[in-house]
Parts: sequence; structure tokens; C-alpha cells
Amino acid sequence: MTKYMRFTQNDKYEIILLVEKSELSLTKTLAELGVHKSTFYNWYNTYLLDGYDGLAYKPKNRKQYWNAIPEEEKQLIIETALDYPERSSREIAFLFTDIHKRYVSESSVYRILKQQGLITSPAYDLIKASNEFKNKTTRINEMWQTDFTYLKL
Repeated sequence: MTKYMRFTQNDKYEIILLVEKSELSLTKTLAELGVHKSTFYNWYNTYLLDGYDGLAYKPKNRKQYWNAIPEEEKQLIIETALDYPERSSREIAFLFTDIHKRYVSESSVYRILKQQGLITSPAYDLIKASNEFKNKTTRINEMWQTDFTYLKL
């Protein structure tokens, strides 16, 4: 059997029966089957506790990732932002570190505040480039960089 093959419930049960009835040692039987000893013992202990149904595949249900910001900390960030409404998310991140002695990145603070609707998009003035320069050049050396003249609509 291959090294990373996932065994079905029935395969696990058949391997347990083979090992129980085998005349060879446990180690030799498992080596011929290509099953690691600790894997077999995990299956066997589960089989002894829960029977055949315990051998069924159970997907892992991860509820929290190692780098997730806890809800309590998110709430503290929101409270800090509400206490200082004039501050940007970057300033809130620094303030949070100073006040609560815990580091949270600026991007995380921005994301948390945006989810709560505490970040508003800036007001943009719609501008359009003009068709020609206001101050036209008369010599070649006067045009040393590109310049745009904007007109407000």
C-alpha cells in the first residue's frame, strides 16, 4: 500500500482481522501490509472502544486557526477605535499596542474596523487630465519630467 493512502473503514477492519489471525509477528505483518505500527494501534484502540463504526473517516473540524485574533481582542480593538474616532486604523494599531500591551498589525486593525463599518471610504474629487499643459515649454531642457494639469469637473 502507498505511504499516504487513506484507508476505508472496511480496509481498516480487514487489516485488524488479518493482524489478529496472522501467525507472523505484529511488526512483520504490518510491514508486509505497509501500515505503520502507531497507525494500526490508533485504529485498534478506536475499534475496541467504538467497534466497526469507530473506524469510519471523521473529518477534522478546526474551530480556530493558530493565527486567528480572538473575539475578546477584536472587541478591545473596536472599543479603542470608538474611544478615538478621529484616529486612523494605523494609529489605532499603535494605540492598542501602547494601551493593552499586545501587538496587532495595522492591516488586521483595518480589516476588523472595516467589517464593523468603522472605516469609511475617503471622499474623492473626480478629476480629469486636460488636453494640453498650462505652462508650455519653449526649450527642450524645460521638459525634464512629465507634468499633468488637472481640471475639476
